[in-house]
Amino acid sequence: MSNSVLSVISRFFEEYTTKTSTKLKVVDAYLFYILLTGALQFLYCLLVGTFPFNSFLSGFISCVGAFILGVCLRIQINPENKEEFVSISPERAFADFLLAHTVLHLVVINFIG
Repeated sequence: MSNSVLSVISRFFEEYTTKTSTKLKVVDAYLFYILLTGALQFLYCLLVGTFPFNSFLSGFISCVGAFILGVCLRIQINPENKEEFVSISPERAFADFLLAHTVLHLVVINFIG
């Protein structure tokens, strides 16, 4: 059982490193960073408490929103999805990502108070 799991993981890693473009790897690194940040905030909330609850909610919602926007960006710039996003260039997808991030962070800052 463990040999098959290890072989699947090693094959996944090999195919990921050879077939995935650098742009997608950068977006994946960003998504991993956001995921870790959200997990650390949630762990901190569990261990320490939620005294400034608005601050916790703002930070956690910011992480969740940023992760969702990053996944949308990754889907749009993936060359395998080119036929689904014919009218959206990678530059336009990135501009939409930046605009949505700006709106998200304005809402988060407003929610903190």
